[in-house]
Amino acid sequence: MVKIEFKDGSIKEYNEGINLAALAKEISSSLRKSIIAGYVNDEIYDLTRPIEVDAKINFIEIDSEEGEDILNHSCAHLMAHAIQRLYPGTKFGVGPRIEAGFYYDMDCVEQFNEDSLKKIEKEMNKIVSEAIEVERIVVSKKEALDIFKDDEYKVELISELEDEIITLYKQGDFTDLCRGPHVENTKVIKNFKLLSVAGAYWRGDSDNKMLQRIYGVAKATKQELEDHLLFLEEAKKRDHRKLGKELDLFMLSDYGPGFPFWLPNGMVLRDELLKFWHQVHRREGYRMIMTPTMLNKELWEISGHWFNYRENMYTSVIDDKEFAIKPMNCPGGILCYKNDIRSYRELPMRIGELGHVHRHEASGALHGLFRVRAFTQDDAHIYCTPEQIESEVVQLINIYEEVYSVFGLSYSIELSTRPDNAIGDEEVWRISEEALAKACKASGRDYVINPGDGAFYGPKLDFKLRDSIGRIWQCGTIQLDMNLPERFDMTYVASDGSKPRPVMLHRTVLGSIERFIGILIEHYAGAFPTWLAPEQIKIIPVSSKHIEYAEALNERFFGKEFRSSVENREEKLGYLIRDAQVKKIPYTIVIGDDELKDSSVTYRCYGSEEQVKVSIDEFIKLVQEDIACKGNK
Repeated sequence: MVKIEFKDGSIKEYNEGINLAALAKEISSSLRKSIIAGYVNDEIYDLTRPIEVDAKINFIEIDSEEGEDILNHSCAHLMAHAIQRLYPGTKFGVGPRIEAGFYYDMDCVEQFNEDSLKKIEKEMNKIVSEAIEVERIVVSKKEALDIFKDDEYKVELISELEDEIITLYKQGDFTDLCRGPHVENTKVIKNFKLLSVAGAYWRGDSDNKMLQRIYGVAKATKQELEDHLLFLEEAKKRDHRKLGKELDLFMLSDYGPGFPFWLPNGMVLRDELLKFWHQVHRREGYRMIMTPTMLNKELWEISGHWFNYRENMYTSVIDDKEFAIKPMNCPGGILCYKNDIRSYRELPMRIGELGHVHRHEASGALHGLFRVRAFTQDDAHIYCTPEQIESEVVQLINIYEEVYSVFGLSYSIELSTRPDNAIGDEEVWRISEEALAKACKASGRDYVINPGDGAFYGPKLDFKLRDSIGRIWQCGTIQLDMNLPERFDMTYVASDGSKPRPVMLHRTVLGSIERFIGILIEHYAGAFPTWLAPEQIKIIPVSSKHIEYAEALNERFFGKEFRSSVENREEKLGYLIRDAQVKKIPYTIVIGDDELKDSSVTYRCYGSEEQVKVSIDEFIKLVQEDIACKGNK
């Protein structure tokens, strides 16, 4: 017999080998239909896996976040099963659940395309209708290697596993290497869609063979799937790579994969964003520094980056000594702190740096501005006493609130705790984690725990932004560090003459400037508020006799520091107006006889058909107010 403790605290005895499906059915048939897996003593179990020890259980519903993860991973297996039937001899790499659904990497002679996806979907639906039981099988490592002996990808994965006991999942004539859990029957996977096919190097290494990767998504209900597909269509329209090209914001080149080029329009956007950033930070008492791009290997050994981050660093040899291009700004900032003897009277010391950093990302992971190899971080480091931690973090959270609200971005906070590769004493970590939690509470903000995801040198608060169509982005972070001050022997002179170590807060508000601009492009769908727009006003003269007035108007706007231009192409008026709308210019002014006669302007706002006639002074005031409020009227 085994004792089962339910979520409500009740305990019952059952025969050994009882499973979650039977336990749920005993409670109610509706519960049985709504669940996909469950926790047994904190381990996720399939519904049909026998429970052989006393256990606390908790069910996972199919429409929960965890339930959707399981559903998508099971759908990856379903797709692989269909491909095996359609294209015998296909070899399978990995097929994980990802945030947007799932994918599977495959080595197949068939070159997949849109027609292939439709064919695979049809076979997947056939397997669903067959209602095939999904079986969890436990084998030895040796047995697993024998089962997959004809698939070098699975053999490689199995060979690297330390466990001698391996789990497989079998559905009909398809067997896959997997930890699970999975659905109990293929009929559960009713609502899915294959989205796209792409190339992907095996294990993200360009030295390996290029495989084919099919992306897909599964949802608990038909309506959820339809809603998600509509969401994907909207996201596709907002793709920052597409809009970046159309609006002449940035470019990418094969001469520098992962190294973005900023075009004139993009530089205007970037400069305006950083101008706002500087205003906020000057007001909050930050002073700016700039540190070298390349520094000696010894510095990175002291910081710990050489041992914990070496594979992501670019290196070179200068004067027979090894140097590294900085992947982070922190060690250089610490050297600036140590340039002088510091007093407690100087603390908290808030030092900012818009530092250009380089990180060696895998070529397969590069993605527009979202994943690059060179980017600017809006870094700042705050050096303070332990007593000042709470007030400084509260002040930081208030800055984040102000900055994100300007862009209409809501956020949530995650407290990431000690990872496996952490440096420093566990007690120091405990104190640091408690300090961040206390600061969140003091600021009136809720947070959730993200266990084991802290930086190797300290815990952190991560700010998850939600954009205009509901997507979540990781941007700002606050990292509390008591380890680097120890490693670099940092001190300050206290009021009693002693020399304690300062606490170091690492923080970014925007994170990577490149990535944040990519987020803004998609958040606004390229239609930036006037203060950010590369071009704010387009002046269109109806004919040649109106050009002089248009040019004079442009000069006046220039004096007000508006970004405007006169349209001088010999095209039809309707075409020029539409073109200004395509370029998402906030204000389009048309100058004709009436405007020339009474020295007025007729304007229309982006996205509006309404034309409004006002005096020049009224228009200038309107634009000035629009810029000043940063689009938050």
